[in-house]
Amino acid sequence: MRSPEGMPAPIIVTALFAPADFAWLDGLRRTHYPPERNRVPAHLTLFHHLPPSIGPELRARLNEATRGLRLPVATISGLIRLDGGVALRVSSEGLTDIRACLADAFASLLLPQDRAGWRPHVTIQNRASAAQATLLHRRLAAGFRPRAIGIAGLACWHYRDGPWEALSRHMFG
Repeated sequence: MRSPEGMPAPIIVTALFAPADFAWLDGLRRTHYPPERNRVPAHLTLFHHLPPSIGPELRARLNEATRGLRLPVATISGLIRLDGGVALRVSSEGLTDIRACLADAFASLLLPQDRAGWRPHVTIQNRASAAQATLLHRRLAAGFRPRAIGIAGLACWHYRDGPWEALSRHMFG
């Protein structure tokens, strides 16, 4: 997914959280993600790699999917144990429907990671030792309760092998 300086960069599509939920999720990520590897804030990825050539059509479709519509209902519904970390599972029928429509529209352009089944989640720890990941998972599982979160919109970002570059924001409502 690397893009040399000045070259068109792949596009990432994410959900945007309501401010209080973003603060909570990003706080968890800053606390548990190895700081030297934490290059982007907490996020929920819908697509990891779309070609930059579809930017205008993608933005039009995201406007259509969000403008004048209610915020989709979303819930932190469980924990996911990763090889070197922990993620929070997100359940949202509304986001799943939006992603499915976009996946259908861009099916021939999707790379294998985006063609595979979508597991919506927010990674709060990754690239940690197995022992650290197990400890965090156990600690979070002990007190876990589902929690509603607000999805305020969708965003597109250019990926340039580091912090993402904002391309567009599409807010619900």
